[in-house]
Amino acid sequence: MALTTGKYREGLTNKESFLISSLARSDKKVFTAEDARAVAGEPAIKMLSSLAKKKWVLKLKRGLYTIVPLDIGVKGADSFIMHNFVIASKLAEPYYIGYWSALNYYGFSDQLPITTFIATTTARKGLKILDASYLFVQVSQSRFFGTADIEIEGEKVKISDRNKTIADCLDHPEHGGGIDEIASSIYFSTEEIDIKKIVSYALKMGNITIIKRLGYILDACSILEKYCAAFDKIELSKGYSLLDPVSPKKGKYNERWLLLVNREIAPERWMY
Repeated sequence: MALTTGKYREGLTNKESFLISSLARSDKKVFTAEDARAVAGEPAIKMLSSLAKKKWVLKLKRGLYTIVPLDIGVKGADSFIMHNFVIASKLAEPYYIGYWSALNYYGFSDQLPITTFIATTTARKGLKILDASYLFVQVSQSRFFGTADIEIEGEKVKISDRNKTIADCLDHPEHGGGIDEIASSIYFSTEEIDIKKIVSYALKMGNITIIKRLGYILDACSILEKYCAAFDKIELSKGYSLLDPVSPKKGKYNERWLLLVNREIAPERWMY
């Protein structure tokens, strides 16, 4: 027997219908319990529980919900999928999607990370929502810049711009898929990024190690000559930084870039 809305996705009461339609008219596709209270008062909490059981709303986490569109069909919330970036945009404020997630979004990395990386200014524990993982990376206010607005599923989402994405990944390679993945991304996207801009971002972020890693990667890929001007008048900080902060502190010291090269950068591996 065919599945029908009445047999699976139960109908709405007048009050439930009013709550959902009011939230939808206010562009609250993703909404909080407080948003619901503002419409229906204290009874809204019981109504949300009922709506979740009826598959008309989907609970993302405690106090955060999304309206399941009518065109999803009779299975409602059980067959509804929402883009991770849209969910991420509701989890912190201020925020931007960054690191490996942004690297993949721009096509710099063809590896799809299983975790969505979210930069924000306060420390937060990671979350798992709808079988997807969300990792918050605390960024100081002085480093919270270089963002762009994109549209995903009709929702505005903030993401690091192309050059800030590279700068952030070089700042924290562990959040960018690792130094090899970042080096490969830089090598294959030099026409889409601005090396000079990345250097200026690194200076604004106050981390010369970003510049050391960038220069070394370009050097190891035999394309530094084209971008030498970006490094003019840059004084590298004394002391050796790690090329890869997650690899063992063993390797060769590179005097030009003042790096301990503890991970090999081999472009020939990326050609296959």
